[in-house]
Amino acid sequence: MSEFEPNANAHPNDENANNEAQKVNEQEASGEEEGAQGSSNDLSTQLEESKQKYLYLLSEFETYKRRMARERIDLFRNAGKDLIVELLPVLDDFERGLEVMSQSSDVVAIRDGVDLVYQKFKNLLTQKGLQPMDSVGAEFDVEKHEAISRMPASSPDQVNKVVAEVEKGYLLNEQVLRFSKVIVGV
Repeated sequence: MSEFEPNANAHPNDENANNEAQKVNEQEASGEEEGAQGSSNDLSTQLEESKQKYLYLLSEFETYKRRMARERIDLFRNAGKDLIVELLPVLDDFERGLEVMSQSSDVVAIRDGVDLVYQKFKNLLTQKGLQPMDSVGAEFDVEKHEAISRMPASSPDQVNKVVAEVEKGYLLNEQVLRFSKVIVGV
């Protein structure tokens, strides 16, 4: 027997109390149903908001990826721009030198002019981190040298050393940019 079922021995006031308790329980049950529907609406609203935030963030991320890809392409395309801008005065000097060579017969003056342009060009590349490798007389190193030929060494201390350099090698910021093409003593 539950507390809400009428008891035959119960007093009539007890029946009224039981009826009132039953009504309160029914109201609470209907309130729970409405609360469940209300919380269901709240959850669906939160879910919809979360979906919108997700779509917004996804769109922003896709835009970011496209922008970064475009910037990367521009960076590669214009990577040498600064160097080229700094090389333009050297190009201008070469053009002036060619013009003077066509009009002058003074070989010493022409040679001095070409030497000045060469030094300017060399200094610019040195400022950018380019360093020539000194290979002649150095121990042969496969990390820096490319052996294109071998020749008998003139003395025993020349064995496995660079005897001659056919093409100069260069380092760019301490990394090999171009290997020295050398002749090695055997």
